[in-house]
Amino acid sequence: MCTHNSARSQMAEGLINAHLGDRYQAYSAGTEPAEVHPLAVRGMAELGINISGQRSKHVREFLGQEFDFVVTLCDQARVACPFFPGAKEYIHVGFPDPASVEGPEEVRLEAFRRVRDAIREWLQGTFG
Repeated sequence: MCTHNSARSQMAEGLINAHLGDRYQAYSAGTEPAEVHPLAVRGMAELGINISGQRSKHVREFLGQEFDFVVTLCDQARVACPFFPGAKEYIHVGFPDPASVEGPEEVRLEAFRRVRDAIREWLQGTFG
């Protein structure tokens, strides 16, 4: 879960389902969903993971469902949604928002790569 469900949570969903999908099924959502960021799609494609078909979803879409883990990836989502009914365990780890980086496209893409790689490393260490 992230605020806009446009980058960090979308990349985490793609990474889990691609690399840990034999053990986990991941869904992403946001407290204020926006569109999936094109640089998130591009950064994931570099790893051979296609998230272009994913869409931003509001956390309300998942009310009434049970989850083993609810993971917040940004501090704002943790504050906005400190409790999620149906969650067996909560985990929070904050990653910087790559969409907030300004500059030329290559600089912005590099920010998405750094966050993507940090999320991938954390997911492997935590769930792998």
